[in-house]
Amino acid sequence: MDLESMMRPCDDAQGKLPPCAPLAVPYVPVQQTGSKRYNQMDALASGTLYPALNLPFHLKVAPSSLAESAVLELQALQFVLTELGLYLDTHPDDKEAFSLFQQYARMATEGKRRYEAAHGPLTQKSAADFDRYVWLDSPWPWEYEKEVAR
Repeated sequence: MDLESMMRPCDDAQGKLPPCAPLAVPYVPVQQTGSKRYNQMDALASGTLYPALNLPFHLKVAPSSLAESAVLELQALQFVLTELGLYLDTHPDDKEAFSLFQQYARMATEGKRRYEAAHGPLTQKSAADFDRYVWLDSPWPWEYEKEVAR
């Protein structure tokens, strides 16, 4: 291919790279070992567990505006577990992160147990743990009422 043909604009569907398309240099933030972390509610509101990855997206929800409820706490714990799991996929030897992963897994398991004891099953599979089939009983997890402090 000569220089003149490389400088000519690309025709539609020509599909040759690199002469016919400008190359982009993508930026992929990489999480470092030992990075600071948000607590679970701030992580859920920010969309990331790690402040260093909290890029300036304009749809961020202020943590204080989230309605306090047991199901939201479980969502936040599950979100942190997912974030830690993704981090551990690329940093499997980070003992501190794995210890946190185990800690949050225990917290989520205990929180789910307490929630289901008080409000019923969160998943259809969990309905098998009750004396009768209660999956269709109300309220559903999204039909929560703000919990009153006692």
